[in-house]
Amino acid sequence: MDADAPTPVRLDHVLDGLAVNPALPAAMVRRLFARRHGFGEVAGRADLTEDMIDEIVATGDHWLLHSPALNDRLPHRFRLRLAAHPDEGVRAALAVRAATAPRRMLEQFVDDPEPKVREHLAQEDGTPPDLRARLAADPEPEVRAAACSTCSAHLPHPVPPADLLPALLADPVTRAGAVVHAVLDADTARRLAEDPDSGVRAELARHPDLPPALREALAVDPALSVRVKVFARPDTPEHERARIHTSVHEASRSTAEPGPDADDEAFLRWYENSFAPTELRILRLDWVTADPLPHVDSPYVCFRVSAAAAKALPAEAVARLLADEEELVRLTMAHTAPHLVDPATAEDIERRYRRRDKFTFWWDRAQVLPLPPETLRRFATDPQPRLRSLAPRDPDLPPELAGQLADDPEERVRRAVAAHRNLPLPSLLRLLADPSEHVARAAAASPFLPVEHMERLLTGAGL
Repeated sequence: MDADAPTPVRLDHVLDGLAVNPALPAAMVRRLFARRHGFGEVAGRADLTEDMIDEIVATGDHWLLHSPALNDRLPHRFRLRLAAHPDEGVRAALAVRAATAPRRMLEQFVDDPEPKVREHLAQEDGTPPDLRARLAADPEPEVRAAACSTCSAHLPHPVPPADLLPALLADPVTRAGAVVHAVLDADTARRLAEDPDSGVRAELARHPDLPPALREALAVDPALSVRVKVFARPDTPEHERARIHTSVHEASRSTAEPGPDADDEAFLRWYENSFAPTELRILRLDWVTADPLPHVDSPYVCFRVSAAAAKALPAEAVARLLADEEELVRLTMAHTAPHLVDPATAEDIERRYRRRDKFTFWWDRAQVLPLPPETLRRFATDPQPRLRSLAPRDPDLPPELAGQLADDPEERVRRAVAAHRNLPLPSLLRLLADPSEHVARAAAASPFLPVEHMERLLTGAGL
């Protein structure tokens, strides 16, 4: 072992990386069970044996138990043991994995004394309909709201039982989540359209049986979020859609920020109105994706993005969307059909990418477009740090280039190359001592870190 290897300055983060290192020997995995810092990453490993899980459960440590509770692969017998754990955070984590959980555990959580556990259960798609119906009648308003909002957000399933709908519509807490399932007779429609809660009116605006007269009324609703829902309807006439698009942008620009003495309702209205133009841009319209060709050249970004999500567009349409002026459209099309993106277009998309907002950030870490080795190696010396960080995607990147990237002044570049198989060992060891916690963690997670250096790290941490 290299006695001159630099000493890590971010030891806790190095140990976090080591905890998820796929090459960490089983004996060393067990040694990490004694660690009481970090967030229990070692307990989320995919290679844990049942004996190891027994040891983890026996520790009683919150973070060590939280990780396996969130693990879909956790055997049922351990889930049932943890379901009785006094730590409500552990029980809530188990509820998050309702889709793969044993029925017996879910029935127990419906009556859990901690509302947060019941709320987590109510929010999950995998919760059985009959249990969700019980949660929709929960004494806690947050739980009822979670159960009904989930029903509303995931059409056509789950749908609340018909016999519960009158009570759900009568309860202000659950009304919004139940609206889309209501039978719109004239009286019900009128009452919902006049509801003081803009969330209720917004749900009414997306009801499949909304009468045209009400659609027209909601298209000029004071709450811009309601107008956005009308804009997104397939039956909205194009002239009305254009009018809504214009009015939302104009009204949003003219909405003044509330003063310091304004109430919460005023701040909420201001926030919703300020966000409405963004909401128009990021809408995903399934009916457009189902019939994309009429919308490839739409003036609305959300229509072109939704068209770009279609799986069987002709080559000409794909090319137009890949060259779209809006980055969100280009990235969506590239993600939908990466096999239709030629190397020159792929490089152009990567060169033009800028992390302008949170709605395109996912591209920054995605490996959607296959770039040829010659391009990736050219990127290794590119002036743009982001492009240099893509170079390690070449599995055969020459060691000299990998070593050069390990000395890059940009953290993101060093982090990207830290686990490369051709990174020279002295460079990997230097990255373990990197001042950036993210780089040090990535280096410790490298499966190419020799076992003797793993031993050195654990011993240095007193494990």
